[in-house]
Amino acid sequence: MYFDTSIEMLDRAHSLRLNYTDSEDMLWQIVRNRQIGGLKFRRQHALGKFVADFYCHEAQLILEVDGGIHLSASQKEKDSDKTFELESIGLKIIRFTNNEVKFKQDIVKNKILDFIKQKNVKI
Repeated sequence: MYFDTSIEMLDRAHSLRLNYTDSEDMLWQIVRNRQIGGLKFRRQHALGKFVADFYCHEAQLILEVDGGIHLSASQKEKDSDKTFELESIGLKIIRFTNNEVKFKQDIVKNKILDFIKQKNVKI
């Protein structure tokens, strides 16, 4: 499902998959290979004019890892716009900070599982 994604955005997503942060890699180790509820997550997945850090089509769920840059006013506005647009088409975004991913992995896992259970996604 590509949501009218341009070739440029597909290329950008591919580039981001090759250049990931430590926190993104740590979250990938948690969700890859259907380790969370048997659901498939994709890394750096293009969705229209956006690239989601992690996307699960079955749950219509996006996971974002926010580092220090996400504290700036301009980035907060971009994140808010991204969230609004993607949630308006039925997707849900859960954001985690770098510190949550690095130091609170059980909480991260439980937050994802709670959403999946709440949405009644078959696992």
